[in-house]
Amino acid sequence: MVQTTILIAVWVVTDNAYKGNTYEDDTDEGATYKPAGAARIPAPLGSGPAGPPSGPPPPSGPDALWNRNFRLFFVARAAAVLGEGMVPVAFAAGLIGAGHSGSSVGYALGLWTAAFAVFVLFGGVLADRFTARRMMIIADLVRLPGSLLLAVTFALGSPPLWAVYVLSGVSGIGAALFQPGVASTIPRIAPDVQRANAVLRVVEALMTMAGPALAGLLVAFWNAGAAFAVNGATFAVSACCFILLRVAPMPSDTTRRGSLLSEMALGWREFTSRSWLWGVIAIWTVYGLTVAGPMVPLTASLVTEQHGSATYGVLMAAGGAGSAVGGLLALRLRPVRPLAAGAVALLGLPVNLVLLGLDAAVPVLYAGQFLGGAAFAFWLVMWSTSVQTHVPQDALNRMHAYDVAGSLLMMGVGRTLSGPVAAVVGTEEVLLAGAGIAVLVVAALLVVRPVRTLPRV
Repeated sequence: MVQTTILIAVWVVTDNAYKGNTYEDDTDEGATYKPAGAARIPAPLGSGPAGPPSGPPPPSGPDALWNRNFRLFFVARAAAVLGEGMVPVAFAAGLIGAGHSGSSVGYALGLWTAAFAVFVLFGGVLADRFTARRMMIIADLVRLPGSLLLAVTFALGSPPLWAVYVLSGVSGIGAALFQPGVASTIPRIAPDVQRANAVLRVVEALMTMAGPALAGLLVAFWNAGAAFAVNGATFAVSACCFILLRVAPMPSDTTRRGSLLSEMALGWREFTSRSWLWGVIAIWTVYGLTVAGPMVPLTASLVTEQHGSATYGVLMAAGGAGSAVGGLLALRLRPVRPLAAGAVALLGLPVNLVLLGLDAAVPVLYAGQFLGGAAFAFWLVMWSTSVQTHVPQDALNRMHAYDVAGSLLMMGVGRTLSGPVAAVVGTEEVLLAGAGIAVLVVAALLVVRPVRTLPRV
């Protein structure tokens, strides 16, 4: 009931304009947008968002956005993010409750991350080879049995650690097969890519907050097995939505492909041929290593030690609320230079880090976390939209895979090194240094001309 209410609320917030427009065919096969009273215009054959579109601009507005395909995709993403948010709580309750050490939880989550980082590049190639929709269905069906097995074993007692680690790794592989397709599917089902990304960012922020809360309730009233059972159900919901999805075929879907390694090499050439793309990723690796990576564990340890775990929980909720607001802002603001606007918005993050490093009062910390969440969400929408509208469709899965792999690996290294470095120089000092580096990152994004001047499509 709570999840349904949240989904309806997001729908209502975004559905407040363009009331006279209709979307005549709810599938993407021949679907055409028509303002009220206008004659039907046939969709051009073979049309699709393979880079900057030609011809008249695509339809915009909530009525055009909420076609059948996007509704299915919306529900799938909401369910998946809700389930993902439940996993850390379920692992912590199940493993620690069974008498295992806290490090076992870290190992289980770490194996998920490692498997994801290693296989996501292959996921991008496979999505280009077999289509993103097929790979996302396969990925959900790969992860479903593992979640159900964890649900049964935790409900009956405690599974052996090796089984938990293996199943966590398999889930990470499934996520790696799934993730690249998210980026390439949005331009094929949404007539307004930025609005779609903004709406999805809002619901993902809400589900990120709802997932741990729901897992906590299930663990409190039943056990960790119940949380894993619901997690498995979210994979089933996602798979059903993608099975029902109807995406118009494109020439790239049937292109003859080379070997996996040759396709990865081709993707790398496509990646390096776009200076704005690899420029952002190169700058972002520094950001992930020195700012985004250390920020999460150091914030958790600092706030929990000084103000308690309840304060940290509220702080994370404030960040999630800020992310939702950032997504809503991205619904309304359409900058001519999206990456430049997103970079300026990122200045909200060093403000948050400075407040943490100076041990500001708790209400001020909440405000800083809210600002940081809004800033990061706005940047993510601008970045995702730029990639999805400037990169050709037949290379988009691999481009997204390189993006995710680079960012995730450096963030992982940053998280790993944050503890030892903070033990030597101090947690507050690391956070304040991160704030300074975050400002330099914004400056670098604005100095690099291809990034600064990239236009909105």
